[in-house]
Amino acid sequence: MSDQDIAQNLKSIQQKIEKAATDAGRDPKEITLVAVSKTKPNEDILEAVTAGHLQFGENRMKELEDKMAEIELPDVVWHFIGNIQTNKIKYIADRVNWIHSVEKAKYLKEIEKRAGKANRVVNALIQVNISGEKQKGGCEPEDLAKILESAQNYDHVIVRGLMGMATFVDDPEDVRSEFKLLKELFDSHQKYNEGSVNLEHLSMGMTNDMEVAIQEGATMVRIGSAIFGERNYD
Repeated sequence: MSDQDIAQNLKSIQQKIEKAATDAGRDPKEITLVAVSKTKPNEDILEAVTAGHLQFGENRMKELEDKMAEIELPDVVWHFIGNIQTNKIKYIADRVNWIHSVEKAKYLKEIEKRAGKANRVVNALIQVNISGEKQKGGCEPEDLAKILESAQNYDHVIVRGLMGMATFVDDPEDVRSEFKLLKELFDSHQKYNEGSVNLEHLSMGMTNDMEVAIQEGATMVRIGSAIFGERNYD
């Protein structure tokens, strides 16, 4: 995709975010756009950086590891949003800024260990399964409290909020209840804010349901195809 297309797509998405937030009585500045660059070449990411965008998401650990090594720009913020493999956390812990997809306490323990060795702090989000689809990943809502309690005494990982992936549907209104569930869990678990748990972010909403997610409280939206075009397949 050309640099002009990427820049224009980013502008268009930001305008949609601003409108959705304003319509919901929210400040658009509360919402971070994570540009999901999975399967896309480094050139596309650099074009987005040139257009002023600095937040990028990847869903494969090896691809993220490679891109972080190849794109050495200090202001770029890297988000990992895919399925975690415990034995590969060590390869990204030295540079990744956010990990959205923590669904088990053992992953937090490993992130703490690896980030500690790199002498840095990683932001984490607990992924909750809000769709009921096993393939989407995430902890069950009733297990969230236990995971948060396990995370309160870390030095190198901070739990900053929750992440959810809604069912893919044609009409975003059909998944409003799933976003509402995540927001309700976010609100009801504020009592676990202690030490290294500080719930302030909700990562939910993608290209097809972003506006509804923002209406329901999203502070991070994960947008790929609307910025970079359809994904490239291996």
